[in-house]
Amino acid sequence: MQRLLVLGGGTAGTMVVNKLRRKLDPADWQITIVDQDDKHLYQPGFLFIPFGIYQESDVARSRHRFIPDGVELVLGEIDRADADAREVLLAGGRRLGYDYLVIATGTTPRPDQTPGMLGPQWRTSIFDFYSLDGATALAKALREFDGGRLVVHITDMPIKCPVAPLEFTFLAEADFRRRGMRDRVEITYVTPLPGAFTKPICTKQLSWMLDERKIAIETDFMVERIDGEAKKLISYDEREVPFDLLVTVPLNMGADFIARSGLGDELNYVPVDKHTLLSKAHDTIFAIGDANDIPTSKAGSVAHFAVDIFTGNFLQHIAGKPMTGSFDGHTNCFVESGDGKALLIDFNYDTEPLTGSYPVPGLGPFGLLKESKQNHWGKLAFRWMYWNMLLPGRPMPLPAHMSMAGKHQPEQAATAAMRGQ
Repeated sequence: MQRLLVLGGGTAGTMVVNKLRRKLDPADWQITIVDQDDKHLYQPGFLFIPFGIYQESDVARSRHRFIPDGVELVLGEIDRADADAREVLLAGGRRLGYDYLVIATGTTPRPDQTPGMLGPQWRTSIFDFYSLDGATALAKALREFDGGRLVVHITDMPIKCPVAPLEFTFLAEADFRRRGMRDRVEITYVTPLPGAFTKPICTKQLSWMLDERKIAIETDFMVERIDGEAKKLISYDEREVPFDLLVTVPLNMGADFIARSGLGDELNYVPVDKHTLLSKAHDTIFAIGDANDIPTSKAGSVAHFAVDIFTGNFLQHIAGKPMTGSFDGHTNCFVESGDGKALLIDFNYDTEPLTGSYPVPGLGPFGLLKESKQNHWGKLAFRWMYWNMLLPGRPMPLPAHMSMAGKHQPEQAATAAMRGQ
């Protein structure tokens, strides 16, 4: 009996066990998945909680609900993995052996890593929305906020869903206008990047949108500490950004057990081959979703597309055959822009977000790098698809590899983006 052990019951881990349970003979394979609790969270929904669009009931379900028959769900904290012994030790002392290990434990915000972030102002004037508790607390703070300096801040990259801080900024600006208080709020977007995003054409479009909404941007800002008493962000080059309400994205890191196991880099991400997701150090270990170090966004769409490629590769790998699937870094994200509109970006390792239409060339219905109500409704509709299609591992009508069909070439895309087309 072969043993497949999956660590992490989030998006990537749940998809893996659903897809592989259908492919692996139960008489030959024992599949186990481990997580610390029975609460599966739809993390893209956290963005909407501060604005009262979603509640906890919209983003939380039982993990058991999505684990297929024939797969054991073990609830417990992971202490460490022993790659040589091929076993995982849980905090309570239980040992789980494996023949193949899939690490899908994601990435989490670590406010403890920035001096001053977890001081007396935490959840008083300093908030995050990358956790359910944080998003819920921020909802109350926004309702009570009557004006002043709102600062939206990213500590460092990589982070889960790198467009989410921009989305929050656009939604907050629109909410202040709706409440008739926009003239009482000064908004600043603070990023360690040299621009609003990491890719030139997309950065031009998003920078134009920030400027149009009179949102200041502070770039290349590497925070050294937060002075909670003075309410200031302070960078390593001694720049200061004052705030009345700070919405920050703390440093994101992989699970601590990865460091204890000697499997990760300095941020606890597992180094893998970016096309096969196989560990560079152990040929019995894969790392998928946000748990690895591949050079693309840490987003649910990456997990979705990567797992589609991983499934076929895994079957070849356990059969002793070369893995022929090659993940291209495909990423697909809706970007909320306020006023019931959103953009869509679609890119991979080699191609930046371009303008055009998606998924059908010329027809869409979604516009790339263009604000539209269709894109907004597409983002909201994805929650149903997540619970009912993505997690159960059912086929999705989207190719795992990025297609250039419907996209404008870079010269056309840059012109269109500058014109807001």
